Amino acid sequence: MGIDYERLKAWSFEDQLTTYSRKDSMLYALGLGYGQDPLNSEELTFVFEDGLQAVPSMLTVLGAPGAWASDPRTGIDWMRILHGEHRMTVHGTLPPEGCLRSRTRVSSIVDKGEGRGALVITTREVSDEASGKPIATIDHTSFCRSDGGFGGGDPVPSSLPAVPDAPADTTVNLQTAQGAALLYRLNGDLNPIHASPAAAKSAGFDRPILHGLCTYGMTARAILRAFCGNRPERLSSLSLRFSAPFYPGETLSVELWKRGPNIHFRAIAAERGQAVLTHGLATIHG
Repeated sequence: MGIDYERLKAWSFEDQLTTYSRKDSMLYALGLGYGQDPLNSEELTFVFEDGLQAVPSMLTVLGAPGAWASDPRTGIDWMRILHGEHRMTVHGTLPPEGCLRSRTRVSSIVDKGEGRGALVITTREVSDEASGKPIATIDHTSFCRSDGGFGGGDPVPSSLPAVPDAPADTTVNLQTAQGAALLYRLNGDLNPIHASPAAAKSAGFDRPILHGLCTYGMTARAILRAFCGNRPERLSSLSLRFSAPFYPGETLSVELWKRGPNIHFRAIAAERGQAVLTHGLATIHG
């Protein structure tokens, strides 16, 4: 059917109310690898009920609209979609339990041209349901590989910057377990390519891959450790581009450059020497 710009831009999403518990916050943090060192009291605060804190990137799994693009009325060939970029601006501290309201809209549709695909960007506004206070704005960029050439569309959004041409100020190495994807998928993304060898192979991978949003959360973990004293309220934004798959059992090597309140970063699958996350940019308070 193909993308109809006006119809897709006006796509209607119902508000989502998401209630989550302290157990959910701990499960999410465990999926990012927190708790591997039981003597690290600073990281233990994300997986232990005494003084529990929520990792800000947990907002990526709370209230997302799901596989909405699989509806044939969107005109999107959803089997050919890739998660291109993810950008989050934090407006308030995420409590370790509560109820959130998410309002999603299609904010931008970019036609890259016939044979070059399209970008579909959804923007989700997240607020605390009890107080009405805003918590975050999240932009999800989908690269729709088969859907370019519909004509018109919106301007290309501003690009995320490349990392500085200088040695990194610090590097945080995060080892993942062989079963990391099996744990992380319990946060809600049950796509079989993260669990089933057969499904992964049919999608073109040698073995199940780790969720992109898990590696996104792992970069939040690295930044909180390196520059925020593991205080989640200090992280005010986190954006990056997904560039290659990452496999459970590998080491995510997060290279970081601090330039005032801005943290530039990229992440490499250390054993293969391949960049899997690029154009990373975070901002911090204090």
